[in-house]
Amino acid sequence: MKLLQVLTVILITAFVLGCGVNPPTPSLAAHTEIAPIQIAPTISAPTRRTISASDIGARIALAAEDQVGVTTIYDPQYVKLGYPNGDVPIERGTCTDVVVRAFRSIGVDLQVRVREDMQKNFSMYPRDWGLNAPDPNIDHRRVQNLTKYFERMGKQIREVSADSSFQPGDVVAWQLSGWMQHIGIVALDRVPGTNHPYMIHNIGAGAQKEDALRSFTIIGHYRW
Repeated sequence: MKLLQVLTVILITAFVLGCGVNPPTPSLAAHTEIAPIQIAPTISAPTRRTISASDIGARIALAAEDQVGVTTIYDPQYVKLGYPNGDVPIERGTCTDVVVRAFRSIGVDLQVRVREDMQKNFSMYPRDWGLNAPDPNIDHRRVQNLTKYFERMGKQIREVSADSSFQPGDVVAWQLSGWMQHIGIVALDRVPGTNHPYMIHNIGAGAQKEDALRSFTIIGHYRW
């Protein structure tokens, strides 16, 4: 009975807060991503290493890893944020918050960047949530908006088939079941005995470092 109650809550949350390309009903609330499959156990963040200031990708990857063990709660609730640099409490968030926080470490505020581009090019962005104007509280916290922004800025990597094409700090977007999508960041190191990297993402248990690159269908690959 307890499991049934948990599954019911997940399904309700996905229905109301879902971020897929074709959600069942428009919503102003934040997105969510719940995957029905199991992935490898989380890997603890490594000891901090020295990163060159010019290595943008490594800085993004390290900033993502720094969230492991800090952001421990998955919370997709719509929240009124400050602007710029608005954020929910660091101990909570969703998959997009991992990306937003990591990019702020290199001086890129995706809340501002997405809002400014949506103000000028609103018709170019997904209309899945029934919005008639940009909303700086939530736009940058939706997977489709982030991937659209990266595409529009020319950050998309077309080759996504080879493991070696993924570099630290790259952003990866996945399609989950149905219309839900998910997003994460390529970590600094690779899974032992393989050529594919660990990923940093939050899919329900806070920020995690996991062998998750091939756990879902990849639909986008971006490099700043």
